[in-house]
Amino acid sequence: MKNMIIRLLANAVALAIAAWLVSGITLEGATRGKQILTLLIVAAIFGIVNAIVKPVVKLVSLPLLILTLGLLTFVINAAMLLLTSWITGKLDVQFHVDGFWSALFGALIISVVGMIINAVLPDKAELR
Repeated sequence: MKNMIIRLLANAVALAIAAWLVSGITLEGATRGKQILTLLIVAAIFGIVNAIVKPVVKLVSLPLLILTLGLLTFVINAAMLLLTSWITGKLDVQFHVDGFWSALFGALIISVVGMIINAVLPDKAELR
């Protein structure tokens, strides 16, 4: 449970940094508290999308992943961010990604921030 909360917060930080750095990713909220709540909701949706949809997409695109030496992973990550944006739009959550290039740059930033956070955070075994 503790690990899941830490991962949710890490995703929220990565999404916040991506929204701050990429002009095509918008996060709205009247107050700082509403923005933080929006970030947590988006991070949860993003985590669910990455846990359920992403493995299926990677399995289906496995031959292309091998052919591109894994570079297709960036496109898949961008697609997951766009899917998250679409879902949050349907749920009336104030998070939006403008297009593919914004999603690609956002996914790159989220991946880098996620790697840094994972390097700093303790392993799963240490959290028990």
